[in-house]
Amino acid sequence: MSKPLPPSTPALNRLRAATALIPIIESGLAASRISAERAALMASFCEWATENPLDDPEAAQLARSVADGLQRIKLRLAARP
Repeated sequence: MSKPLPPSTPALNRLRAATALIPIIESGLAASRISAERAALMASFCEWATENPLDDPEAAQLARSVADGLQRIKLRLAARP
């Protein structure tokens, strides 16, 4: 029998989506498949997803992961001409 999934909330789903979006943004920038403007827009969604932290440990871990990814993306965007 499979393990039951924990209850999901819209905020937790946003954090999960933001976590999945970080590597997409990074690879898109690295391969020049997305513009800096589009990457910044995608990153703003990720930033918005982390604005209201939840008390859930999984949410806190996801928020930290997104924050780390956003920092890498911002550094990459700042280094672009």
